[in-house]
Amino acid sequence: MKAIFLTLALMATAATTAHAAQDPETTPCDGVDSDSQTLECSVYSRHTAEELLKENFQNLLARVQSQFVANKTQFNDFTSKLKTAQQAWEKLRDADCAVEVFPSAAGSKAFTISENDCIARMSDERSEYLESIAQE
Repeated sequence: MKAIFLTLALMATAATTAHAAQDPETTPCDGVDSDSQTLECSVYSRHTAEELLKENFQNLLARVQSQFVANKTQFNDFTSKLKTAQQAWEKLRDADCAVEVFPSAAGSKAFTISENDCIARMSDERSEYLESIAQE
């Protein structure tokens, strides 16, 4: 069952990548009208949100580095706390999403779509939060 899920996710990711390469203005979430398109859209949304989250975390680290350039100890302490908080948040996100999608059968399309949507939504919220930290 996990192999089927992985195959579906990889196929959707490959289709998403190919689709995005064809026309960067459109996404797999444009004109969704079937279950397979809904799955493809959820994979795309999750991937996009997770990439933005990584980018915003790296941008935050860069802001912190520029603000604490004169105090290496303070920079290291703050950076350590940021990384610890981010790891704890990722565990909380994954646990909360597991609760949110629990009624769906693991490995089903509904489960995968719900899980992707939850992770995308929570990652977007976290991205906004990270953008708000250490603004000059």
